[in-house]
Amino acid sequence: MTSTLPTPLPARVLLLGSGELGKEVTISLKRYGATVIACDSYAGAPAMQVADSFRVFDMADPRALREVLAEVDVDLIVPEVEAIATAELAAAEERGVRVVPNAYAVTATMDRERIRNLAACLPGVRTCAFRFARSEDELAHALDEVGYPAFVKPTMSSSGHGQSRVTSRDQTSAAWRAARDGARADTGVVIVEEGIDFDYEITLLTLRSWDAQASRVLTSFCAPIGHRQEGGDYVESWQPMAMSSRALQAARSMARDVTDALAREGTGPCLGIFGVEFFVRGDDVWFSELSPRPHDTGMVTMATQGQSEFELHARAILGLPTSTEQRAPGASAVIRAPRAIERPVYDGVGRALATADVVRIFGKPVSRAHRRLGVVVATAASPKEARVIARRAAQEISVEDAPA
Repeated sequence: MTSTLPTPLPARVLLLGSGELGKEVTISLKRYGATVIACDSYAGAPAMQVADSFRVFDMADPRALREVLAEVDVDLIVPEVEAIATAELAAAEERGVRVVPNAYAVTATMDRERIRNLAACLPGVRTCAFRFARSEDELAHALDEVGYPAFVKPTMSSSGHGQSRVTSRDQTSAAWRAARDGARADTGVVIVEEGIDFDYEITLLTLRSWDAQASRVLTSFCAPIGHRQEGGDYVESWQPMAMSSRALQAARSMARDVTDALAREGTGPCLGIFGVEFFVRGDDVWFSELSPRPHDTGMVTMATQGQSEFELHARAILGLPTSTEQRAPGASAVIRAPRAIERPVYDGVGRALATADVVRIFGKPVSRAHRRLGVVVATAASPKEARVIARRAAQEISVEDAPA
């Protein structure tokens, strides 16, 4: 491991998934001379706009991914989405190509069944009650066991797609259909989670990076990020989230335990940033989910930290020095499409920047109403003040159809 860190530069990187998070990671990697090949299921995805080259194919198709991996010569494979043929990543890792953070972690975390079972087996990690169901009948029994209210989710999805809050047994059929229809990939399994009466949710950005002086991997943490969702999708986040020292210590301990377990089960140094989500009530903390990559709620770090989550991810996977130090409280607010728009134009960016620190327009085609198209980030003396500034600035930006 030590012989390959830091990664010899310039590195060649295959980015699997080219959304807004991948776009920012690409920009950070390019600053260190990396050559980035951006992949996604459609042309013109955000990261493709700044990458050296791109490939368009179904990354969940093993044959298609295998053909691309055979065609390119890369040092690193960096996944940015969940729907990937992970067996091909494991095969590439066996051939000596480094998968970030490792192929096991990518496989385990994209499937709620695997990551939840892994976390629940760790003595220091607390999870809500959960069950898995492989049929509508099993789902009905699982709901009765977990109790009401409960949440039913696909085992493979993102941004709240396919999620239902269930308050009685007669909602079973609707929840089953929603989970199957909203899944990013059909695993044939849904998860039923206990409905915890929590005070708030946080994302704890957990960084595994290489310490050259100590010749070992170190785990560090960004300040906790609070966030608010609508329909399961994040609409604003803020940093730091005020929480008790006992709750913060519990979250950090559990995040370390889970990421250490992913490192032990996989191969290689297991470097990069992890978005670890928790439910919090007073001093009580429950592990919820984990993404082995930058997190959408972490876009607030583009203004609050000296090194954003994207810069941290790029530096960590390359084996370069990192710092999670926060420099100011801040908040983010998303810009969403009012409806499906063929050729979007944006008005009010200048007005938004009169008060906000950062505006990012992702460059996505607008295929549906409420799609996330950009983000505004503001800093202030407190997260509360920053949230007001960010929300108002985001409201200054309108999205319309380009004139014919």
